[in-house]
Amino acid sequence: MKKNIVAMFILGLLFSLSVLSGCEQIIPNIPTTYVTHPTKVQYTLRYGYQVNCTGSGNYEITYLCDLPEVLHGTVSAQIIDPHGSETISMVNNSFVRWNISDNEEKTYELGILTQVTVESFLVGDLSGEDALQLSDLQLLYPEIVQQYTQQQGNQTNVYIDPSDPEILSIVDDVKTQAHTNNSFLLAKAFFVWLKGHTTYQVHPNDPSVQSARETLEKGTGDCDDLSFVYISLCRSAGIPSRFIRGFLLSKESNTTATAIPHAWSEVFVGGSVGNNGWIPVECACCTTSVETDVHQNFGVENAFHLRLFEDDGSNLSFETSLTGIAYVTYGVLRYIVPTPFATVSGYQELELKKLIVSDDTRQYE
Repeated sequence: MKKNIVAMFILGLLFSLSVLSGCEQIIPNIPTTYVTHPTKVQYTLRYGYQVNCTGSGNYEITYLCDLPEVLHGTVSAQIIDPHGSETISMVNNSFVRWNISDNEEKTYELGILTQVTVESFLVGDLSGEDALQLSDLQLLYPEIVQQYTQQQGNQTNVYIDPSDPEILSIVDDVKTQAHTNNSFLLAKAFFVWLKGHTTYQVHPNDPSVQSARETLEKGTGDCDDLSFVYISLCRSAGIPSRFIRGFLLSKESNTTATAIPHAWSEVFVGGSVGNNGWIPVECACCTTSVETDVHQNFGVENAFHLRLFEDDGSNLSFETSLTGIAYVTYGVLRYIVPTPFATVSGYQELELKKLIVSDDTRQYE
């Protein structure tokens, strides 16, 4: 009788310690429950560049502004200042492009006004049962494998490098320990490796992106840098991977939020998994444990993400994703000052749910 009482006391103590918000319950067969968080939000976003032109002389301004999209929800787009603009398609993305030539003092607001209603997107099954084996990816989707397993960078540097010797070594080690050729489970294993061996850290004094090799050497990187490492690992193993650029909302209160430029990843595991075989992966997450990172960020694109650009695997795609505003002046007294802006208004939380994880499945409640 005393043993039963002690056992019940220990069980109750463990349960009370396994609280929410980033701390998973550690008792086998008992679902992990995370705190209630917004799973459907609505807001208005203005983003782009304000360009102040003063002085005298001719000038030319060129700017490519990505159009927004979401995985689950609705989004509209309105051009703030249509003067000199056109909508174009390039590297499998849609943009508004401004080509402005003038000689007058003006202030332009070149950008997009968008109304967004978005819901969290998640892959409910963590077992990988419906994902394809690596050999099946090659057999059934040879074009996708070819397109998204190459080196990638700009004219001077390779940033995503699946053939880097250190990347190859890590992939061999992870595959050996994982004992699987299931694309979903391997992608998850690479994510676990990334979270266990790198740390999210911005480098505000150096706005340039780091190559995968540089991030591995430093052990730290921002959202771009960590995504490049993860994509390199997956591509090296034969898992098609790409980066996504957009905004990440940072909630300040129940009615206010800010938008921060952000990057994350997607991997292709085929089958009926995710969004036509693609699953999102948030590489810049930093919660209290790797298991929590898997639960909340692998195969999850929460309602705070807004997509602007999807990589197509080419060097042109990489260079285009980093394109900002460009200008040329023809007057020695001409001054042009471009200032980026991203302003959120009308933020509302339409739905709040708990994330429940049990027996390799995830669901909201």
